[in-house]
Amino acid sequence: MNRCAQFLVALAALTSAAAFAQSSSTFVGPTNTPPNPASQKPQVVVSIPMTTTTTTVTNGQSLQRKFPQNALRGKIVFGTPPAIELDDNAVQMAAGYRVHGYNNLLLMSAQLIGLKAVVNYTTDVQGQPREIWLLTDAETANKPWPRTTAEAAAWTFDPTAQTWTKP
Repeated sequence: MNRCAQFLVALAALTSAAAFAQSSSTFVGPTNTPPNPASQKPQVVVSIPMTTTTTTVTNGQSLQRKFPQNALRGKIVFGTPPAIELDDNAVQMAAGYRVHGYNNLLLMSAQLIGLKAVVNYTTDVQGQPREIWLLTDAETANKPWPRTTAEAAAWTFDPTAQTWTKP
């Protein structure tokens, strides 16, 4: 039957992907701290549609992230959620906060405890950090970047180039 053929193709693709994963010498899985992309090897991503198998390999290409105009820069130390230390001030993260890793994937709270990083962040209406991006070395080198809302209001932002210009 046609249903059986699609199932067998998907099963064969799954077993070949599992065999490839077992032959790989590195384990890609959850860690306590997110890895810096500069030290990572390319990863293999396997997508299994119902009828065919496709493999996409990322060749260490860097991801150009677009930060919103209201994003501020700061230094963060993650404590037990939702407690953080942002620019040497003890604060709590907003309800529904999201933390993006170096590869722009969302990170779980347990991965962040004790982590120190330079970040871009946005705040909610109460001034609590809501959206946080851990910055790579290349993104950290993009200066100047405002640290306060007063600086952001006074400076000019180019969203295409992701750069700020002081008056």
